Amino acid sequence: MTPKKPQQWLQVVGHAGSFRVGEYGTLLKRFCEGERECYLKLMGDTLRPFVPAYHGVVPLDGQDYNMMDNLLTHFSTPAVMDCKMGSRTYLENELQIARERPQPRKDMYEKMVAVDPEAPTAQERAQQAVLKTRYMQWRETLSSTTSLGFRIEGFRKANEECYTNFKRTKSRAQVTEALDNFVESNQHVMWGYLIRLKQLRQALETSDFFRRHEVVGSSLLFVHDWSGRTGVWMIDFGKTAPLPPELTVDHRTPWVEGNREDGYLWGLDNLIDTLASMLH
Repeated sequence: MTPKKPQQWLQVVGHAGSFRVGEYGTLLKRFCEGERECYLKLMGDTLRPFVPAYHGVVPLDGQDYNMMDNLLTHFSTPAVMDCKMGSRTYLENELQIARERPQPRKDMYEKMVAVDPEAPTAQERAQQAVLKTRYMQWRETLSSTTSLGFRIEGFRKANEECYTNFKRTKSRAQVTEALDNFVESNQHVMWGYLIRLKQLRQALETSDFFRRHEVVGSSLLFVHDWSGRTGVWMIDFGKTAPLPPELTVDHRTPWVEGNREDGYLWGLDNLIDTLASMLH
């Protein structure tokens, strides 16, 4: 246990109210059974050093939470970035459910039109609504999710400047510019991140958990502070699903419906290459 002291947690993106800061360097995240199962498996996997340590389920004010380490505890006024990994952010069964029980969404239609008025089809325009999966697939074609296998969701710098407008950050040059802004051209920080990402890739390639799961909607959390200390961890396993026993994935093969590939390692390869090119 770390000494009790005022704790911090910076949520840059995601659903507000999902987190509460616990005591003794812990973080409480609104309970999700799938995520609990993932963390229990990960605690015995080669990926354990690359995920927050998990401490079980705790009830608080009538709500259950998954308790884990607060990754910001040992940083001083940190900068944080959320990077969504993989070539898609929807599960295959979400596509199936959307086909079987289509539920057009007006809110997502409005989001689509706000970004690109020409994007909706004639039918969608007539309904003034789009399916969630259609919206998600369309959104990913705008970002680097489909072109590079990862996308920056948002980051917050040490001076509290927040950047979350990356919906149309697609090319490697645009991503490089955003990353350089996040690290403020600090080569020491870039090296720290590059070394950690290469270590993560090595662990992923030997991980039994990783080979047997479809990892979708998961992020890498990047953290650094003024001292040059850096860290990268895998977070967000609410959509990570076990594969059928007869199936494994390599996380690099392009996705076609049915193969369950998620593009996670393809994205990590591209992220590593991008950082390496920034340093050279």
